[in-house]
Amino acid sequence: MEIVNKQVNLTEINTITMYLGAKHQTEYYDYILSLKPARIIFNPGAENPELARLAADHNIDVEEACTLVMLGTGQY
Repeated sequence: MEIVNKQVNLTEINTITMYLGAKHQTEYYDYILSLKPARIIFNPGAENPELARLAADHNIDVEEACTLVMLGTGQY
């Protein structure tokens, strides 16, 4: 798996998992939505009603959950 730390043109993104706090997410809205993920998981402390609403408007599923717990319990 490759970790990408800049905005590049990615395709076939299934899930974006957010750890970044809501006040720091704004600058990434357009980029996140342009990736057209199937879902966004907002981890504890990263919940963002505004981005969740935008995602829903773009037919992106939204979950407020802990990715690590989801992985550990087979719910991912």
